[in-house]
Amino acid sequence: MAERSPFLTGAWRHLLLFNYEADPALLAPLVPAGTELDSWNGLTMVSLVGFLFAETRVLGIPVPGHQLFEEMNLRLYVRRVARDGALRRGVVFVREWVPRRAVVRMARWLYREPYVRAAMSHVRDLGTMTKDRPGFIRYSARYGRERLSMAATLSDPPRALLPGSEAEFITMRGWGYTSYPNRRTMEYRVIHPAWPVGDVAGGKFDGSGATWYGAELGRVVAGVPRSAFYAPDSAISVAWRRTLGSEDVEGDRHPT
Repeated sequence: MAERSPFLTGAWRHLLLFNYEADPALLAPLVPAGTELDSWNGLTMVSLVGFLFAETRVLGIPVPGHQLFEEMNLRLYVRRVARDGALRRGVVFVREWVPRRAVVRMARWLYREPYVRAAMSHVRDLGTMTKDRPGFIRYSARYGRERLSMAATLSDPPRALLPGSEAEFITMRGWGYTSYPNRRTMEYRVIHPAWPVGDVAGGKFDGSGATWYGAELGRVVAGVPRSAFYAPDSAISVAWRRTLGSEDVEGDRHPT
């Protein structure tokens, strides 16, 4: 049987990623059934990510008015071993902000993703991404009277990922997971090439983290990131979702 065509395709451009260490006990209630927290060198992390979503197509059809828009999201990292023994490293989104109502409705309805609509903008000047002429990027969102932004200076040109690096752990994620009621979990494939990444300087979050992500995670995001990366762009595709069966949720073998 031929593989189904992707549900959604597009491109993610000018990704800015702020990465924070977080207590596993804080993240545990957010982990979908059948998965477990993933870690890098013993650290569990969350990432605040801003980027431009471009060239959006649903079932191969361009979506009018949705060819370029901002997104900001907060995500954590999980893994599971499928029944065929393959290790699947994925992400779980805590909150995703976009300026398009149609994206919010579609993502909530079909993928149970926690999207929220907000007014958004960005400022970008890439310079040469050197110390002599650094670049700059900022993503901003406004929800009611509350504002949030993430900004950084770019002075390290993107380079190929190093195997086993923190950047590889953060960016090479091929699966998304969301929770249903009654311990049900939705899984979907996200396909993109390995991103070249560059470190960024002066990564700064502004806003009330508690307003956007709750009191405890808000304090994490309002702190100083342990690392921050920039990735230029890549094509992406999102496959159709499926609900994990009881044998997946209760019987998965966890990696050691």
